[in-house]
Amino acid sequence: MDHFFKLRENRTTVGREIVAGITTFVTMSYIILVNPDILSITGMHWGAVYLATIIASVVGTLIMGLFANVPYAQAPGMGLNAFFTFTVVMALDFTWQQALSMVFICGVINILITVTNVRKAIIRSIPLVLQHAISGGIGTFIAYIGLKNAGLFSFTSDPGTYLMLGDTPETATIVAGSGTIPALVDLNTAPVLLSLIAIVLTIILLVLKVKGAILIGIIAATIIGIPMGVTSIGSASVDLAESFRELGKNFGVIFRSEGIPSLFADSSKLLTVLITVFSFSVTDTFDTIGTFIGTGRRTGIFTDEDMNAMQDRPGLASKMDRALIADSVATSIGALFGTSNTTTYVESAAGISAGGRTGLTSVVVSALFLLSIPLLPIASLVPAQATSAALIIVGVMMAASFKEIDWEDLVEAIPAFFTAILMGFFYSISTGIAFGFITYCLVYLVRRATAAGRRELEQKQQSLHPILVVSTLIFVLNFILQAFF
Repeated sequence: MDHFFKLRENRTTVGREIVAGITTFVTMSYIILVNPDILSITGMHWGAVYLATIIASVVGTLIMGLFANVPYAQAPGMGLNAFFTFTVVMALDFTWQQALSMVFICGVINILITVTNVRKAIIRSIPLVLQHAISGGIGTFIAYIGLKNAGLFSFTSDPGTYLMLGDTPETATIVAGSGTIPALVDLNTAPVLLSLIAIVLTIILLVLKVKGAILIGIIAATIIGIPMGVTSIGSASVDLAESFRELGKNFGVIFRSEGIPSLFADSSKLLTVLITVFSFSVTDTFDTIGTFIGTGRRTGIFTDEDMNAMQDRPGLASKMDRALIADSVATSIGALFGTSNTTTYVESAAGISAGGRTGLTSVVVSALFLLSIPLLPIASLVPAQATSAALIIVGVMMAASFKEIDWEDLVEAIPAFFTAILMGFFYSISTGIAFGFITYCLVYLVRRATAAGRRELEQKQQSLHPILVVSTLIFVLNFILQAFF
C-alpha cells in the first residue's frame, strides 16, 4: 500500500489517510440527498437518482484515487445539477433523457480534449475574471434555488401581465411578465418555519466549525420536522428494490430512441444542443480546475511542475491531467447510469486539511459512499425544507470566488456582474455565461478604442482570445435564432 500510494513520499500514513477520507465523506455526503431532490423534478425516479449519484461518486472517486493518486472526491456537481434541471429541462424544454445524453457527450468530449491541448486552450482563453464570476454566479443561482425550495418566496403579478397555459387553474402553467414582484412569504406555516430552523442550525454548526455541519443540519431538520408534521414518517419511503429496477430502466437510456437519436432529430435545436454541451463542459472544467488550484497548490499535492505540464504538454503528463481524465470519465459513467455531471468537490479540502495527501483518501471516500446504499429508504423521507439550507450554504461558499475580482476595474466588474447576477435572475447558468462573454468583449473593445485604454489593457495583460470571440458570436447567434424561431 505504501508503494502504490507513495505514502512515505507524500509524508502521510494509512491512519491519516483514513481519517481524511472519513472527513471528506461526512463533509460532502449531503449530495446523496440533495441531488435526487433536484433531478427528480424532471420526472426521474428519486431512488434511481440516489443510486446513480452513489455509483457515479464511487467510480469517479476511485479513478481519482487509483489513477491520479490524489485525495479528491467526486460526485454530481451542485450547480451542474441545477443547470440540468432548471435550464436544460425546464427552460429549454429538453427531456431528462436528452439532458443525460448531453451530459454523456460532454464527458466524452472532455476526455478527448483533455488528452490534447484543446481543453488547456479553452482554459487559457477565458479570462480569470469570468472564471471567478462563473463560479460565484453559480453560487448565487444555487442559493436562489435553496430559498425557493424553502418556500420563502411569494410572487405577485399585475393584471394582464401573465398567461395561463392549461384548462384549469389547478393544472395550468402560469407564464408571468415583468410585472411580477417577488416578496417574502408570511412566516406562519410549518414548512417555512422548518426551513428557517434548518438554515439557522446549519449556520451555527458551520460557524462553530463542526465537521459534517451540512449533513448534520439536514438530519436534525428532518427529525425536528416530525413533530411539526413536515417530515411524514407514516408515508411510504422509497423502496430499495424498486429503485434498483428503475435504475436498470434508466441505465443506457441515452442510447435508446429517446436519448441521443432524438437529440439530433430536430435540426432547429442543434445550435441550442451545442451551446448546452459547451456550457456543461465550461462549467465542469472550471469547477474542477478551481478546486485543484485552490487546494492542491497550497498543500503541495499539485506542484508548479504539474501546473506547467498541464498547461504546455499534451497527453497525461501530470497528476492534474490524470485527475481531469477521472473527472471526465466519471461524468460519462454517471450519465450512463442516470445523473448529471460528476465533478471534483471543493469539500475535498476538508479531508486535505485533515492530512489527506494521496489517493488512499479517495478510496476510503468511495467505500463510505457504497455503504450508503442500504440507507435509501430512510434518506427518501428527508423533506425539501431540510435540504434547502444545504443549497443556500453551498451558494455562500461558492460566492467566495467574488473576492478574486477587481470590482474597481470596469473591464472586470461589468462582465462579472452580468455573469453572476443574470444566472439567478434568468434562472439559467448558460444565459449568465453568455452575457458575461458578450459584455466582456464589448467592454474590452470599447476600452481598446482609445490609446489610454490600450496601454491599460496591455499593462494588465487583458486580451481577447479567438476561442472567446467565437464562443461569444455563437451565443449572440443563438439569441437571434431564439428571437425569430
